[in-house]
Order: sequence, then structure tokens, then C-alpha cells
Amino acid sequence: MSWSEFLPLFFMAVMGLTLLAYVVLDGYDLGVGLLLPLGTDEQKDTMIASIGPFWDANETWLVLGVGVLLIAFPKAHGLVLQALYLPAALMLIGLILRGVAFDFRAKAPAPYKPFWNRAFFTGSLMASAAQGWMLGSYITGFDHGGLGWLFSMGIAITLPASYLLLGAGWLIMKAEGDLQQRAVRWARRGLWPMGVALLAISAATPLVNASVFDKWFGMPQLFALLPVPLVCAAAFFAVRWVVMRPALIGAGYGWLVFGNTVLIFVLAFFGLAYSIFPHIVIGKLTLWEAAAATHSLTVNFIGVAITLPVIIGYTVFMYRVFWGKAHPLTYN
Repeated sequence: MSWSEFLPLFFMAVMGLTLLAYVVLDGYDLGVGLLLPLGTDEQKDTMIASIGPFWDANETWLVLGVGVLLIAFPKAHGLVLQALYLPAALMLIGLILRGVAFDFRAKAPAPYKPFWNRAFFTGSLMASAAQGWMLGSYITGFDHGGLGWLFSMGIAITLPASYLLLGAGWLIMKAEGDLQQRAVRWARRGLWPMGVALLAISAATPLVNASVFDKWFGMPQLFALLPVPLVCAAAFFAVRWVVMRPALIGAGYGWLVFGNTVLIFVLAFFGLAYSIFPHIVIGKLTLWEAAAATHSLTVNFIGVAITLPVIIGYTVFMYRVFWGKAHPLTYN
């Protein structure tokens, strides 16, 4: 493989890594935002405190992923953002609303705190639903027909439900006492709706995209891909097994809920990457057709080779420093 053929593959892998990291890391804090109305006033402070040191840095991965798309695949960047302009704008508004509400709810007088709590929930819902719509639209190749809209709407509902389970798993790890028990109940209630929605979306995906159908059900790749749904099913029932046994949570195995939900996300991402490769815009552009000139990619390769390890390093350091149980947020 030549250098000019390798570079688009490298940047595609980097973009995949950044988007997967964003979905998992920002997914759980969006999930905590979606669960916020279910907590008491004191529990709301603890829920916000559990994501306080992390949520801002989690969004760094989204910035890096979009940045790589812009500099490495400019033709795809134009097509994707033109097709997703409205949901992308709604996502940004939601993320900004979350950021404003996060700071104001801690400093506002008590009568205004419920308003900022609702604003945080609304921003979380807007951002996660918009991301789901964009993912669905991307999988259908930006099909604006009735089936494409229905599929996009299905993922716009499914993704927030998945984030909700991630958020509940995060709170099971970070909280104690009544909040932890509530998080177990939230995970228990959200598990089956998320599982049914994921199954429905998985069944619909090859139907809305013929090339995906060929990749999934051709021979011999059908047998090679079989471990993916089987491991997903095992992870799903592992989550159910833990949340149905409070004694396991008390014994310190609550992290299995979050860990197995992350595993489902990783496998779903692997399935999506396999389905679309080598296209970067399904049915329109391969990654080599969309790539920038080789000399530009070479310069950007140096920048990414420096930036990516730094971001990974400070992310690991941050989680090590702020790990442990959460307590109510205060600026006193």
C-alpha cells in the first residue's frame, strides 16, 4: 500500500476512534442529563457533580472528529454538513444550552434552580435526539423519502434511550445510597425498551440500504459476523442479570452495567464501520475519492500524531484524578 493510499485510511480510523470515544463518553453525561428530572433536589446536585469534571472534556472528541472530517475529507464534509445542517444546528443549540444551564443552576437563587434543571434536561434531549437523527440520515445515504425519515426518527428515539442506560450505569458506579438504588431502577426500566429499539433498528438497517444487506448476509461473511450480535445479546443479558440482583450492586459489581453497555456501543459501532467501508458518504463517495491532496494529509498527519496522544493522555489522567464516588456540587 502506498503512502497516498494509507493516509485516507489512517484519518478514517482516527475519525472513527474520535466519534466512538465521543458517543461513549458524552453519551453517559447526556444520559445523566436525561435522567435529571427523576432525582430529588439533593440528588440532582450529586448527579450533576458526577459528570462535572468530565463533561466539558468529553465534547473535545466531537470537535476533533469534525475537525478531521473537515481537513482530511473536505468533499465529504461539504456533503454531510449540507445534508445535516438543521439537526447539526439543533445539536449545537442543545449542547450550548447544557453548558449554560450547568453553570447557572449552581449559582442561581433557589427559585430559579428548577428552571435551569429543566434547561439542562432539554439541552440533553435536543443534543441526543439530533445526533440520532443525523446517524439515521447518514445510514440511509441522506434519503429524504418517507422510509428514510421513518428510519431516522427511529434512531432519534433509540439513541437517547441508549444514552439513558449509559447514564444510569454511570450513576450506579458513582452514586451511593438511595440515588444508586434509583439508578438501578432506571436502568431496569430502560433496558428492555432500548433492547427492543436496537433490535428493530438492526433489522431495518439492511432493508433501507441494499449495500448493507449484501455485506451482512453474503457468504462467508455472514458466519464471520455472527459473533457480533451474539456478544451484543450476551452483554444485554449481563446488564439485566446485574440490575435484577441488588446484592451484586452492593458487592461492588455495578460497574458491569456500564461496562456491558459500552461493549454494546463498541460492537454496534464496529458493525456500522464494516457496513459503510470503504464509503465515507454511503453510495456517493469512497474515502479515497473524498480525501484531500496527499501533501496536505501529510502535514495534517504530523499534527494529529501530536494532538491525539495528548488528548488520550489528559483524558486518562482526568478520569484517574476524579475517580471515586460523587458528592453534591458546590462552589463554596
